[in-house]
Amino acid sequence: MKSLSFPSSSHMVETRSLIDSFLDGIKVTCDVISRDDIESAVEMLYKAWRNGNRVFVIGNGGSASTATHLACDLAKNVSGDDKPGLKAISLNDNIPLVSALTNDNGFENIFVEQLKPWFEKGDVLIAISVHGGSGSDRAGTWSQNLIKAITFAKSKGGRTIGITGFDGGLMRKLVDVSINTPATATFQVEPLHVIVHHLICECLKARISKP
Repeated sequence: MKSLSFPSSSHMVETRSLIDSFLDGIKVTCDVISRDDIESAVEMLYKAWRNGNRVFVIGNGGSASTATHLACDLAKNVSGDDKPGLKAISLNDNIPLVSALTNDNGFENIFVEQLKPWFEKGDVLIAISVHGGSGSDRAGTWSQNLIKAITFAKSKGGRTIGITGFDGGLMRKLVDVSINTPATATFQVEPLHVIVHHLICECLKARISKP
């Protein structure tokens, strides 16, 4: 019979240290996230809801799933049964269209090409990015599709919100409202973005529910 093996005490200590470091980093970052910026984002989205404007949400990688989740909550969970939700959509969700645009127009254009037929003055674009368009890898500079979409939305008289990590990158300077979660590890930034997204929706729901 094969004998059972258990992790050594040194491995358990290392794991506990990683757990503590991760959770402490989340708590510290939550303390320094700008409350003013979150309030500004809520007000911008409230005006979009009140005026019947559309809200488009975009992101890459893990941020793409956050974009889908946020669009879902904006459309369904910020208003009661007697009031409509926002006209919110994630531009990550149409996989055939995203792949066709990547093939024909290049990955850097997958969002701006989707915005062209739909985006109008007063609409809102929310871009979610861990690094905010700074840094690069084998495919080149990160998140250039987000940067191009933000620039396009502003050129059409739209409003823009950026949700970033690290130092906010280029996005922090481009958007009208920048919500930065200044953690320096992707595994911390991405859950912090989900916290921010749910906080925005909770505040927006309270704002919409007022008579």
